[in-house]
Amino acid sequence: MAKLSPFERRRQRVRTALRKNAGGRPRLSVHRTGQHIYAQIIDDAAGKTVAAASTLGAKASGANVDAAVQVGKDIAAAAKKAGVTTVVFDRGGFLFHGRVKALADAAREGGLEF
Repeated sequence: MAKLSPFERRRQRVRTALRKNAGGRPRLSVHRTGQHIYAQIIDDAAGKTVAAASTLGAKASGANVDAAVQVGKDIAAAAKKAGVTTVVFDRGGFLFHGRVKALADAAREGGLEF
């Protein structure tokens, strides 16, 4: 097995802790790149994506904190529409800072509990 990067080690550590503490709740997974930020609510028991939002849509554009806030609001609205109120936050290997934190705070303001 090849040596894992620090990002991959963080990702594995976060996912392992999530599986232990999820308690059947769906997972709010966040992924960010240099140009976009993505969020999905995933039901791991069924293996299905319940709701998704990203800066690829028309409402938000760019890779800044304002775009992340808009994606957080969008994912909260999509979750409400799908009947999801409580989730477990999966930051992947990303640090809870900047755009990831802005997305999480906006999703909480939008009504998601985590």
